[in-house]
Amino acid sequence: MSMNTDNGFSPVLSRRGFLAASASAAVLFAVGGFSCSAKTSSSPLGLPPLPYPENTLAPVISANAMGFHYGKHHKAYVDNLNQLIKGSEFENTPLEKIITATAGKEDQKAIFNNAAQSWNHAFYWRSLAPKGGGEPPAALKQKIEASFGSLDACKKALLNAAVTQFGSGWAWLVADSGTIKVIQTANAETPLTMGLKPLLTIDVWEHAYYLDYQNRRADYAAAVIDKLINWNFAAQNLV
Repeated sequence: MSMNTDNGFSPVLSRRGFLAASASAAVLFAVGGFSCSAKTSSSPLGLPPLPYPENTLAPVISANAMGFHYGKHHKAYVDNLNQLIKGSEFENTPLEKIITATAGKEDQKAIFNNAAQSWNHAFYWRSLAPKGGGEPPAALKQKIEASFGSLDACKKALLNAAVTQFGSGWAWLVADSGTIKVIQTANAETPLTMGLKPLLTIDVWEHAYYLDYQNRRADYAAAVIDKLINWNFAAQNLV
């Protein structure tokens, strides 16, 4: 299996999104109560910093894989998007609004792909934690059990979504009118355009796991769910 070399960009907006903080391109990224500032020298949208050092997800995800995924793929999405929107109506538009304004429009597909991949990736980093896994906070666990019957059933559904997504894409835990669901999206698609509230996600593009797992996507997804999944982040997004 060959590695995907998608040339989109990946800044992810949280539920509140990236906000342009000033004309000098200060960007505030806030999601699930977490916020951090990111600055670039010449663009309105910046690459949000990781919420943890690159080596702290090892051994599930190595520092080498993180360096390529975040420092190459995610950064490329951000850089590409800024080039695509330069001088356009979207140049000073918050990321989430770019996504919703370009979704489903063939003539703006490149902008959508790069914007959505940016949002998805930033959301993915916060869906992981160095000491993740374990049990969700009580309120989220109660919702999960009401929707799936048990936490184990939810984990199995999330793993199945990650493993069976054909080609590149994402497995998501989402809230839909008070119910917790697991969905898949292909390529750059995102729950933001579906009227759903994303709680957490697992990236199943090959670039997310190939350096550590080669073609063993199931091993990668199982390890992420067991050891890295950030239930606290999901609970914050549920509110």
